[in-house]
Amino acid sequence: MVEELAIERGHEVVLKIDVDNKNRIRPENLKQADAVIEFTMPDAAKENIAFCLNAGVPVVTGTTGWYAELPSIKELCAQKNGALLYASNFSIGVNILFALNKKLAQWMAQFPDYKVSIEEIHHAKKLDAPSGTALTLTEGVIQNNDELKEWVCLPDGDKTIVPDDTIPVYFKRIGEVPGYHEVVYTSNIDRLLISHEAFNRKGFALGAVMAAEFIQNKKGVFTTEDLFQLK
Repeated sequence: MVEELAIERGHEVVLKIDVDNKNRIRPENLKQADAVIEFTMPDAAKENIAFCLNAGVPVVTGTTGWYAELPSIKELCAQKNGALLYASNFSIGVNILFALNKKLAQWMAQFPDYKVSIEEIHHAKKLDAPSGTALTLTEGVIQNNDELKEWVCLPDGDKTIVPDDTIPVYFKRIGEVPGYHEVVYTSNIDRLLISHEAFNRKGFALGAVMAAEFIQNKKGVFTTEDLFQLK
């Protein structure tokens, strides 16, 4: 889908790499491209991103689960005077949800009677839980409410009572669901929620292609807040 949308937008895909032809990740091959779009697995992402930066090619990555390595990748990007754009989700709608979530968290911090929870639903083949998008939402709440310190991941329907300073993040894996996320504030008298539902994966692919366009002739580390001007 990334390839299809890139071609629709007037670009040429010069190289496609997966686990079966990984030996083609060589500087001379990467240098054919103006940017690399990287969607792989957590255990492969750091190496792939580093290879692109060392080759002097801007890289866009949507892989999650590797962010513990982000400080060293940012340092490498600075050393190589390179360009990196990373995000847990490239959907325009999800990134608007991220921005709304931060603002809502600031407002709700004034009303401690409301308890926050997050729910995410994805297809049955998704391996990680919670999703990277759910973690971004969770971090957005914690950064904007001093009373909340951490989160705990629970399967949907789990009735575990969590401490007041902890956000429960519920996950469900079912069918072919591309992605559903909601942030819920519940009190004894009402409930307030914001949510996003993806109908297909096209929005993720489109955002990644837009990111590859955005990162041209730039230096430094960027996120979708820069891409969609949502700071």
